Amino acid sequence: MIISRTPVRLSFFGGGTDYREFFEREGGAVLGATIDKYIYVSVNRLSEFFEYKIRVGYSRAELVKSVEEIIHPSVRETLKYLGIDGNLDIHIFADLPARTGLGSSSSFTVGFLRALYALLDRKTSKQQLARTAIRIEQELIKENVGCQDQVHAAYGGINIIEFQKAGIQVRPISISKEKKEFWDESLLVFYTGLTRYASDILKEQVENTRSTSKDIELRKMKQMVYQAEKYIIEEKPEAMVEALGALLHESWQQKKRLSSLVTNEAIDEVYNKAVKAGAYGGKLAGAGGGGFMFFLAPLDKKDLIRKAVGLLEVDFKFEAEGSVIIYKS
Repeated sequence: MIISRTPVRLSFFGGGTDYREFFEREGGAVLGATIDKYIYVSVNRLSEFFEYKIRVGYSRAELVKSVEEIIHPSVRETLKYLGIDGNLDIHIFADLPARTGLGSSSSFTVGFLRALYALLDRKTSKQQLARTAIRIEQELIKENVGCQDQVHAAYGGINIIEFQKAGIQVRPISISKEKKEFWDESLLVFYTGLTRYASDILKEQVENTRSTSKDIELRKMKQMVYQAEKYIIEEKPEAMVEALGALLHESWQQKKRLSSLVTNEAIDEVYNKAVKAGAYGGKLAGAGGGGFMFFLAPLDKKDLIRKAVGLLEVDFKFEAEGSVIIYKS
């Protein structure tokens, strides 16, 4: 029995520049952090007494005799990629709902790979986990996904990730414990109650990116990554959070221009209520269209914002481990 634990992430700045359609032309950069909400994957060898060869348990149960029969695309393509053909009992658990903008799909792919490598007793690096997950999602499943979620999930922590045609570089943010804790404490994350398929939302955005019609917005969003890093390094905790919040607000305005599907009336209403109640700024996590919305706010305004928004809040902390094996027997 192997159990992996893989975090989801909050993407603060630069989202959209991690798509090959942009960064292979101009280079991309994102700033994000993993949080202590996880995807758990258990993998066990299945005995030969069952009629089926593979059992996959998630929101549904799949009992199949071959890998090709598996409906779950990431499970199917990951097993095919690693050349594993059966006798597996696979179960997937999550702290938060899927399709909500926290990168859970990529966290699963990374965590599943991590578990399978452990089952096969094969060593792997964080870089290999991220690179393989990107290949599976982009080339085998053919989803409209970028390259940041897999890297965040594999590495963990607060990072600037830079994308070039030649490769991906991960640079941990240099931040004091005091600043990190104050940043953490100043964040509010709410669940809008809306789920969506990111690949559907991103189809229009990717087409716009490919056409170069959104390059001005994407260049601005990329530059915000380095402006945010400057605030984190130079400013005191309170001033840092206020500056990052204002930058988040600006980033949200740019993000809404990338696709007509990023926002809607319900999301705009939530955002406006939070800002009116005192939030410095915020944005939807992930592709848009629903899921989780997060804000940076003064500590003395958090209760007012909670009351104004009236949505379910997520209690969380930043985490720094990335994908790990938590049980092996």
